[in-house]
Amino acid sequence: MVDVGKWPIFTLLSPQEIASIRKACVFGTSANEAIYITHNDEVFVFGLNCSNCLGTGDNQSTIVPKKLEALCGKKISSLSYGSGPHVVLCTEDGEVYAWGHNGYSQLGNGTTNQGITPVQVCTNLLIKKVVEVACGSHHSMALSLDGDLYAWGYNNCGQVGSGSTANQPTPRRVSNCLQGKIVVGIACGQTSSMAVVNNGEVYGWGYNGNGQLGLGNNGNQLTPCRVAALHSVCVLQIACGYAHTLALTDEGLLYAWGANTYGQLGTGNKSNQLSPVQIMMEKERVVEIAACHSAHTSAAQTQSGQVFMWGQCRGQSVTFPHLTHFACTDDVFACFATPAVMWRLLSVEHEDFLTVAESLKKEFDSPETSDLKFRVDGKYIHVHKAVLKIRCEHFRTMFQSYWNEDMKEVIEIDQFSYPVYRAFLEYLYTDSVDLPPEDAIGLLDLATSYCENRLKKLCQHIIKRGITVENAFSLLSAAVRYDAEDLEEFCFKFCVNHLTEVTQTTAFWQMDGPLLKEFIAKASKCGAFKN
Repeated sequence: MVDVGKWPIFTLLSPQEIASIRKACVFGTSANEAIYITHNDEVFVFGLNCSNCLGTGDNQSTIVPKKLEALCGKKISSLSYGSGPHVVLCTEDGEVYAWGHNGYSQLGNGTTNQGITPVQVCTNLLIKKVVEVACGSHHSMALSLDGDLYAWGYNNCGQVGSGSTANQPTPRRVSNCLQGKIVVGIACGQTSSMAVVNNGEVYGWGYNGNGQLGLGNNGNQLTPCRVAALHSVCVLQIACGYAHTLALTDEGLLYAWGANTYGQLGTGNKSNQLSPVQIMMEKERVVEIAACHSAHTSAAQTQSGQVFMWGQCRGQSVTFPHLTHFACTDDVFACFATPAVMWRLLSVEHEDFLTVAESLKKEFDSPETSDLKFRVDGKYIHVHKAVLKIRCEHFRTMFQSYWNEDMKEVIEIDQFSYPVYRAFLEYLYTDSVDLPPEDAIGLLDLATSYCENRLKKLCQHIIKRGITVENAFSLLSAAVRYDAEDLEEFCFKFCVNHLTEVTQTTAFWQMDGPLLKEFIAKASKCGAFKN
């Protein structure tokens, strides 16, 4: 299963939000923007919002996901992005929407005004059902169900394929050598374009300074030109990096050409290739290739599921395909590409399979599988002796004092409250604690009694996060009582900084006499009572 959490930006989301994701894409010059679609077909965006690329109607960044109402329920099927960035997508109904940077008319609306919200791209596309979109740095392409290809935007190197270098403000059908051809796959480099037709032929146009068109030269092409060196093979998939190209044939053979500064061709050297070169010849059949126009990284997956990567990998130049431990090519870009963007709209399949940690969490307080119960305040908590022995020295010692056959089925607990003891047992299953600071005081007491130092630190963190004027002195008293020096210092400073407010609370005057005297003396030394 693909884990979107491998992309740093998704660590901003809660587990519940992560679980709701069906499709996602991370994009932007620093991988600082993201869009995702939920199982309910709602669309959310968050991140830096460069050039209004989040489509929220403003230029404000956000770490909290915002819903794009205009796209909810649209069933997004393909999405791509440029360097501005701009975003282009199509829906299952074949509609195309675009927003973001538009300095070169890459949104296809006939203007150069930035698109602050998603707007449908209409010119020449309303009568077409678009099934795939692709973006270069500042140009865009759309492929229709019947195999027609449209392009628009920046055209300084001929990447729109119109026969000139004038920018194209609205979608224009790419014809010339593609006239009468049925295009089945498209990809864009920064300023180049590639297409695969249904008979396996490959065509390229646009910038060719590094040989990324595979034509045997480095001259730019203003219209599509067939990659003649691939005449003997049938290409199924094409992928473009920043300035290099990969092609996968129907026999699982992999070809590469173009820029090779970082070893992204996988040839074992850093020499550019003007024509396709077969790589990974000694490996088994390749079933998927991956590259992205914003990166110099390449990846491939073989028939048995092995994933290889090469090119620029976290600053290193890997010149040969390197076998990774990853389960999919997407993970290569999450962990090693610069920037760590997604090379495609990622489909997240939430499998029924549970990890060990997830299984443990699920079985906490489960009467069906438990072999031990705690009774606290008249309520039962169901647990597993083996888990408690593995996770806690206190229980390990306790259980060793009983023969298994004499072990009690119910253990009474009277020194701690039910919320506190339940939270402790749940912590042993999940490594996390969810309690208000007032209850965290009781859990801190338990953690101290049971010598659970990590739990003690978690409790202190909860208390620090939840400290208020009303509970500050209660928390300070608890910190002193449980010998939590760091927490004591934190609470003391909070009380001093809010002295006027906290001295008016009931808790202040209910403090133990010696503790109150000690606080006043210590605060006086700091000058807190000088007025």
